[in-house]
Amino acid sequence: MPKTHSKRYNSAVKVADLTKEYPLAEAVEVLAKFPKAKFDETVELSFRLGVDATSGEQNVRGTTPLPNGSGKKVRVLVFTDDAQKALDAGADHAGLDDMMAKVNEGWLDFDVAIATTEAMKKVRTLARVLGPKGLMPNPKSGTVTDDIVAGIKAVKAGRVEFKMDKTANIGVGIGKRSFTTAQILENAQSVVDAIGKAKPTTFKGGQFIKSVTISASMSPAVKVASSEFNKY
Repeated sequence: MPKTHSKRYNSAVKVADLTKEYPLAEAVEVLAKFPKAKFDETVELSFRLGVDATSGEQNVRGTTPLPNGSGKKVRVLVFTDDAQKALDAGADHAGLDDMMAKVNEGWLDFDVAIATTEAMKKVRTLARVLGPKGLMPNPKSGTVTDDIVAGIKAVKAGRVEFKMDKTANIGVGIGKRSFTTAQILENAQSVVDAIGKAKPTTFKGGQFIKSVTISASMSPAVKVASSEFNKY
């Protein structure tokens, strides 16, 4: 049977040619013209990388600030002995043994977990709980730090983490449909640059970033021209 598309997809097709690749600025403009959902959709960049996904040495992950924030309220848990300092700095939850006990009981009502270096000695035991959820504090993502105030501020302001999956793909939320096209473009450029700079030193030859698309929660994807990322 021929493939059928949703009314939303068919409406989007009337706006733009979805088989075509667009410079990033144009791709953002195209996305802005698509029909909107009844909620404030998340805008996401999706990357397909040319690395060997089976090689630990070619794993791609990191963090980058979004110049215009993510538009998302981020709930932060801080594992620390100085809970009051963390709470005063804007953490939603803070503590050490008490917070660890709650997590072990299945409580996961937070989006990002930060830990001090000292606290990590205990927090490592939560790896089986937090690891599969992508919530384990990690020095590479800036979530193991002794500057708790700066760590909380960075996360709350819209710092995003990117991490390659088992098929060498990365998806990163870069804002909301309610953002202006200029805000989305600036955030998108920051993420493309951050992932480009995260190219493993062991990656030799071939194209590091093979393709990029931009989409909203309920929209089809718009292809980004390779000229925007082939320098990496």
